[in-house]
Amino acid sequence: QVQLVQSGGGSVQAGGSLKLSCSASGNTNSVESMAWFRQAPGKDREGVAVIDRYGGTSYVDSVKGRFTISQGNPKKSVDLQMNSLKPEDTAMYYCAAATGSWLQLLPSLYNYWGQGTQVTVSS
Repeated sequence: QVQLVQSGGGSVQAGGSLKLSCSASGNTNSVESMAWFRQAPGKDREGVAVIDRYGGTSYVDSVKGRFTISQGNPKKSVDLQMNSLKPEDTAMYYCAAATGSWLQLLPSLYNYWGQGTQVTVSS
């Protein structure tokens, strides 16, 4: 089993920045990819960014150029730096981990999930 603990998030005005962090514990040797998803009220969960074991990354189009996913310290952790935030970025953000190495953002591919953290961007 793998446990994911998230930190960061909060409220910011449009144009501001926030950073999310996620740290994995437990059987972390099984973790090959880590990702961030978000879910706004009344909407489906959406993949935001993913990083695989080789450091490859992929982003949803709406955050390209604004968000950066990176491996944190210790290695089996992941950060999401969010810049130039927009009101439409408002959502609950979830960290996720997968036992396969891929750059896909399908929720069904991820085995483990963090507790979620709220990000609110006001206009």
